[in-house]
This record gives sequence, C-alpha cells and structure tokens, in this order.
Amino acid sequence: MKTFYLTTPIYYPNARPHVGSAYTTIVCDVIARYKRMCGYDVAFLTGTDEHGEKIQRAAEAAGVSPQQFVAEKRKLFLRLWEKLGISVTVYPDGQPDSLRFIYTEHPDHVTSVQRLLKRARANKVDGQEIIYKKRYEGRYCVSDERYVSDNTDPVNCDICGRPAELISEENYFFRLSAFEKQLMDLYEKNPDFVKPDYRMNEVKSFVKSGLRDISISRRRLKWGIPWPDDPEQVFYVWYDALTSYMTGIGYAEGENGSATFKKYWRNTGKVLGARSEVLGEEPRTSHLTPDTSGEIVHMIGKDILRFHAIYWPAFIMAAYPDQPQMLPTTVFAHGWIYYEEDKMSKSKGNVVYPEPIVDALNSFGAPGNDALRYYLLRETTFGQDTSFSYDKLIERYNSDLANGLGNLASRTITLIHRCFDSLIPQPPSQLVDKEVDFLKGQFFGLREYETRATSQGPQSVMIGTSPQLVFYRLGFDSYSPSLAVTVIWVLVSWMNQYLVKREPWKLSESPTDQNLEALRLVLYTAADLLRAVAVLVYPIIPASAERLWMQLGCEECLGKLENQRIDQLQWGDLKPGTKVSKPEPIFPRLDKEKTLAKLHELADADFDRDKPKEATKPVESETPKAPVASSSTGFQPGKEDTAKMAVLRESSMPSAPVDSKISIEDFAKVEMRVGEVLSAEPIPGATKLLKLQVDIGTEVRQVCAGIAEYYQPEQLVGMKVILVTNLQPRKLRGVESNGMILAASVGEQGKPILATFKEDVPKGAKLK
Repeated sequence: MKTFYLTTPIYYPNARPHVGSAYTTIVCDVIARYKRMCGYDVAFLTGTDEHGEKIQRAAEAAGVSPQQFVAEKRKLFLRLWEKLGISVTVYPDGQPDSLRFIYTEHPDHVTSVQRLLKRARANKVDGQEIIYKKRYEGRYCVSDERYVSDNTDPVNCDICGRPAELISEENYFFRLSAFEKQLMDLYEKNPDFVKPDYRMNEVKSFVKSGLRDISISRRRLKWGIPWPDDPEQVFYVWYDALTSYMTGIGYAEGENGSATFKKYWRNTGKVLGARSEVLGEEPRTSHLTPDTSGEIVHMIGKDILRFHAIYWPAFIMAAYPDQPQMLPTTVFAHGWIYYEEDKMSKSKGNVVYPEPIVDALNSFGAPGNDALRYYLLRETTFGQDTSFSYDKLIERYNSDLANGLGNLASRTITLIHRCFDSLIPQPPSQLVDKEVDFLKGQFFGLREYETRATSQGPQSVMIGTSPQLVFYRLGFDSYSPSLAVTVIWVLVSWMNQYLVKREPWKLSESPTDQNLEALRLVLYTAADLLRAVAVLVYPIIPASAERLWMQLGCEECLGKLENQRIDQLQWGDLKPGTKVSKPEPIFPRLDKEKTLAKLHELADADFDRDKPKEATKPVESETPKAPVASSSTGFQPGKEDTAKMAVLRESSMPSAPVDSKISIEDFAKVEMRVGEVLSAEPIPGATKLLKLQVDIGTEVRQVCAGIAEYYQPEQLVGMKVILVTNLQPRKLRGVESNGMILAASVGEQGKPILATFKEDVPKGAKLK
C-alpha cells in the first residue's frame, strides 16, 4: 500500500493558536482524509516546538518555569484540534486515523536530535568536518530565532522587522556553505520539492546568492536540548524543531528507528515527479496515476520556508549522505491569513480565534466546524495570502451550504419520503428522449454517458470517468483544494438546475405512468448524485457529510462513509429500496445581522483569554553592556510615578515645538538594500501599480510600485533599484507588497524617477 506522511509546522506555543494555525491544520486534515479515501496508508503529524529563547523569555515574563509554561500552552493546541473535530493522539501513541502530536520536551526527542547530530559529526563534506566550533559575534533576532547579521552594526530582522540584538559567544556551526551544489541538484532533479513554483524560485535565488554556515548551538541559553559532550551548549531551536518530523513517527526507537518510522520515512521506493531520476526509476507522468510508494509532505507557512527547504534537507544530507530516499518529497509553503485585508496583530486587537466562530455558528444550529472548514478551503487559493472576513464567512455559508447543498438534499430526500414511502426508487432501464437530451448536454458533459445510459441503465456509468472528478482529484493531488471544492459545487449547482428543469414536484402532482417513470428517474439520479457528493465532500466537511450519508440510508447498504473509496467511485451504487431517514435541515440558513452580532460578541469576550505577556529581558551576552543612564538625583520612576508625571506634563506644561529632525538612531532603523528587478507586470484593475519581483541577494521580494504611468514593465527588468526592506507587508489591490522602492518626485505632477546607480553595485548591498 502506498504511504503518505503529512506534517503541519511544529507550532511555537508562546501564545494561544489562532485561525492561522487552524488553517494549516485543517487543510492538512482535509488532505489526510482524502488520501485515506484514495487507498493510501496515511500518517498525519503536528506538534509544539517548546525550546528556545523566545519561550524562555515568555515563561520568565509569566513568572513560571519553562516546563510549566509549555505544558499549559500545549494543552491549548490539543484542545483546539479536538474542538475542531480532529481526533488527536499524543506521542508515543499513534492511531492510523488520528492526528499524531509530538512535543519537543519529550525525552525521545532528545534522542532523535542527538542521533541526527552524531551522524552528521561522523561524516565530512569536501574533506571538511560538517560540525565545527568557533566564536560568533553579530545580530540575532529572538522572535524568529535566527542570526540576521555577522557584524555588530544595528540592523532589523528581514523577516519580522524587529531590531536584532547584539550577541557574542562561542557556538557549534553547521557547514551549510558546503551543501550549495547538493541543494541545487536536489531542486533541479525534483521540481516538486518546493511548491508553489514561485516559492521554489525564491529558494533557488537564495541558495545561488551564497550560503553561510549557521550556528546550531547556543551557549548563553539553558532552555533547550543539551549538546552531547558539551554541557555548556544547547541545540539551536530550528535543528531541534525540524527533527520533530522524524521523532513523531519513531526515529528515536531502536538503532535505526521503529517499524513505523521505516514504513513512512525510510521508504526506498519513494518517487515524485523528476525525483525518480535520482533513484533511477521511470518519471511520474501524471498526478492521477502516480507510481510512488511513499511521500513525505511538509505543509508550512511561507515565513519559515528557508528553514524547511534549505536547512532541513542539508541537515538530512549531512547525516545520511548518498541516501536521497531520506529526504522529504515536498515542502509546500502557503500564504498568511489577514483579517479584513489587515495583518493580524495582538496590539491591533484583530487576531481571529477559531473557538468563538464555531460556538457562534453552533448557537444558531449551524455546523460551526464544517462552516469554518468550508470557508477556509473555498475562499482561499492555497499558497496565496487570504483575508478572513466574518461577512464572507456567513455569505459563503448561506449561498453554498444552505442554499446549495442543503437545498438540494432537502428537496431530494423530502420528495423521496413523500412520493415513495421513504424508499429510494428503482430507476427505469431506458431513458425518455427528453432525459437523454438533457443529460447529454448537462450531466458531466460526456457523450459516453448517453450511450451507456440508454443501453444499460444509469447505474452503469462511472463517475470516475467524468472530467469533474478528474479535476477534483487533481485539485487535491496538486495541493489546490479550492479547485476540488469548486468542482463539487459545480455538481451541486448542476443538480439543483436539473431539479428546477425537471420539476419533480409537478411530476408527483400528476401521477401518470409516464410521469411516475420520469419521477423515479429524476429522484434516483438526484439521490445517487447526492451519495457521490457526500463521498467527495467528506474530507472537507466530515460531520455534515456524515449527516447527509445517514439521511440517504447509505450506511445500511454501503457501510461507513469514511471507508468509501474516492478512486473507485462509480455511478449507481445507491441501491433502490434503501430507506431514507426523515429529512432534517443540515445547513439552516443564518440571519446575517444576528450572526455577525453573535460572532463579535463571543470574539470580544474571548479575546483576552490567555493573552500572552511580552518578555522584555534582553539577550545575555559575553560583551559588556553600557550602564543605563539615570536622572541626576538617582530617582528611577515606577509605573505610578510615570503616569502621574505624564498627567502633570499634559496639564501644566506648554506644548513643545515639534522638531522635524530625526536622530541617527532613528535613521539606522530604516534598512535599505540594492535590489535587481527580475520581473514586472501590471496589476489587474490598477492603472498606476506594477507588481515587481526584486532580488535583494538573500531573497526575492514582491513589491507593488505606483509607477505604471511612467515606466513600461520591460524597461524595469534588470534595473538596480533601492528597496526599503524592513517595512511591514501591506496589500495593494489584493497584492501583497514586501518593501518600498525609492524614487524622486519631480515636477508639479510628482513624476517618479527611480533612484539607481551609475556603478555596478552587487545585489543585497546595504545603503548607509
């Protein structure tokens, strides 16, 4: 049996999980259910990354030990997955149909991390040791747990924008620079290793710009996995966290991992796309006819792509040289979820949590979990950024679930209940002419259906041959679940139109022999299509699909819904004479005004729950720190004194003139780098904006620039420009912009003239 191992990120539990964490896990749960229903042996993993400086500081700010802090936060994740209807088993337990949960504080994980390191230390690359020790001094970002700069100049993190802190210590380093060629070979031979494709371009550009060796230990930090043979050091949090993917399925057991680990990870038959060339096998030619016997897929957010697509394969290559079957198959980086087009932020008070959404919809009798799952999959092109909206959630629920699938189910089952004593009718073996004409033009658009249906009856037609099912499966197999969802609702929409055109309620009012025969055909067609839709929609909205399955009486004649095979789905499996249940609404329509009020009410009440405290302790360094200046009297005001002083200033002091000058420290906060424009294209619907891809040496940034009236896209390609790189991302016309290109404003019309260079300046050079 083919194996499929799917992982979410190993979440950082410094705060309560929000809808972004739920999004990744829900999508992975949908894909895992789909793969099981296609005959795969699936393992599905999530977990918490519980070490590192950020956790240590958060624990200190909360006044508890790191062990207590992570144990409590871990429970929040476990409760959320259960709340969202995703069954969880905590490591070392693991059930085939449940989400496995690993946490990095587990003793087995210590074994895994140290084992991977020891294997790397036993190997060399280009005659050099892979792991070596040296002193490091530079700037470090605590928020992203990464070194930002190798010099001591002030700099902001290029990922989160926060000021990086100065550190100086002796660490163990991983010789990442020696793996450039191996990584590029991996990407070239396996184009599916990073998805979507434009993310692969980012990764390749970063590697081509030159890799630096990275520190994989910390000396000043005590909260982490101990370094073997050196008790003063602990592991770098990313070396620690990434290894969780192996720990969670038994890497620590025995000398070479458990039987479960060998099944899901050490699978020598693993092939995907051009990767088969590495193993000397025939390349895979189609998403729908894979010859792979094992796949490993990491589903992550785009902000941690570098760690997964560069560091992680290099760590594995170092420990297992010449064993490409040990590498993951695909790293898929999806976008971020915004709230009403704005980035979620605790300080802005716009972080969306899943629990109040589920509770609010449940309070009106709607299936809250399924509504949230459906909205996240239908509204989002997976891989791109999306904006969460309560309004759109309700609109999508009412239009697609209540009016679409719910209406179809209610009408069909009600008519069967009323017209045929709750029994699925026997369809006629021959179709009437009007039915043939209608089905020829509408039912899946297949000429084959007309021929086979008229000669053998409708139950003989394979749904699996329909283009709709081809696109449904392609959607999931190519990690585009929104395509799969769209295909299902094309069928739902078609079937609703079919009922409107055939008007079975009118046929039932005039029960002639011809009308009864037509009625049996129409209602059997609708019921069996509903049965097929229940199978197809189960991975997406499992609880509602189960209710539909039970109302159709399918469990009695076909067994449990979760055991149905999508890859073997065919027309006519619903047995005539099956008894349907009493029709009950699966998706009651929501009153938008009342539902919005309830959503905001529960969200407001919920917002302060488990609100994390920001840690303010500075990074401990071996470099002496300058003393903090105090007032001439030695007085250091407390919080109450500071507040009183502020009131006195506002009430009794004249307003000071505003000084428009900024300090050199303020200017140092702005990071500007040289970038080369790789591509430029108009943004649909925008007359002034162009979307640019700008290579700044370490990465490729997408930037929106209001220069379309003055520059043609082809003029910009290859131009060296100045890019402000530490601005917060923002959306313009729905397109995310990660930086700002500098330009002079000339003349009364403010014509932009891009700032560029006469001399050849390397990409990524910093402006000072």
